[in-house]
Amino acid sequence: MAAVPPRPSASSSPESSASSSPESSAASSPRPAGDPAEVASVVQAALYRDGVRVSAPASLAETFRELREQPEGMAWIGLARPTESELLSLASEFDLHPLAVEDAMEAHQRPKLERYGDTLFVVLRAARYLDAPEQVDFGELHVFVGPDFVITVRHGAAPDLSAVRRRMEETPDLLKLGPEAVLYAILDAVVDGYAPVVAGVQNDIDEIETEVFGGDPAVSRRIYELSREMVEFQRATRPLVGMLHGLMAGFSKYGTDEELQRYLRDVADHVTHTSERVDAFRQALTEILTVNTTLVTQEQNAEMRALAEAGFEQNEEIKKISSWAAILFAPTLVGTIYGMNFAHMPELHWVFGYPFAILLMAVVCVTLYVVFKRRDWL
Repeated sequence: MAAVPPRPSASSSPESSASSSPESSAASSPRPAGDPAEVASVVQAALYRDGVRVSAPASLAETFRELREQPEGMAWIGLARPTESELLSLASEFDLHPLAVEDAMEAHQRPKLERYGDTLFVVLRAARYLDAPEQVDFGELHVFVGPDFVITVRHGAAPDLSAVRRRMEETPDLLKLGPEAVLYAILDAVVDGYAPVVAGVQNDIDEIETEVFGGDPAVSRRIYELSREMVEFQRATRPLVGMLHGLMAGFSKYGTDEELQRYLRDVADHVTHTSERVDAFRQALTEILTVNTTLVTQEQNAEMRALAEAGFEQNEEIKKISSWAAILFAPTLVGTIYGMNFAHMPELHWVFGYPFAILLMAVVCVTLYVVFKRRDWL
């Protein structure tokens, strides 16, 4: 972004040393192979003065003590899935509002921005694209911003706050602007993290379109799952637009630095663009699902038509077989009657008995043939 210099490489960052930032330490710690988001609760803290890190306390108590000893300093404390006691300790020291602390404990909050006196409470939904399962993974980040402190409470693997800390420490002129600068850098990181997700989802939609017209039977499930992810993505991005405009509306009231104003406007432009893309994705998926339903219906209709035609042909064959069976049954019946050889049968001693029987068979057969022919059975 225009207001923030390029991100430095990890090898050139001071955080790659043993005294690196807590976020960097947490990012490099071993994680279970099953889910990279499963990270133990770790307290992370550093103190800054004039945009330069002056210490990295090992505990919350030490952080509180050093911050009181340096009135012009700023504490940046990061927690990943903190315990209740850790949050209550922070709430007591920094006078955090109980409602905001309760939200941070429970997580699963919608993106929002609330002000409690001199403290801002911000909830953000970060996202990352997982290439292997082709899924979007969402994380949640709560940020407390006060006059001399920033507290981040992370639920999930995203965003990478160690990268945010490195950026800020590499630009002390920006970091010395205080907690607001850290908040805007975090917002920028969350919004920048949406770009790979947008690219991944676009690729998924392209693949889905190919599968739809290729007749893949599993594509309907994939469309539905991606649509659900886009609903979550909308819930993450839409509120951000209003939140950022709310922050911009308070520029003059809270005397926001002009550089931060430009920075925030740039972030707002990016999140607006992302929100519009997500809306377009959801609309496209709805249309693709409609097309897929139409194609499936057409395929089913074609199969039913083929079955109906096969049934019709079978009926025609059955009609022919039944007609010839009836025609052949008539002479068989006459022949069977005259072949019983009873002593008292009037026709047995009749001179014209045999010709009459033959003629009767012929007449019955011809009559049945004519009848079936007129009915198109033959």
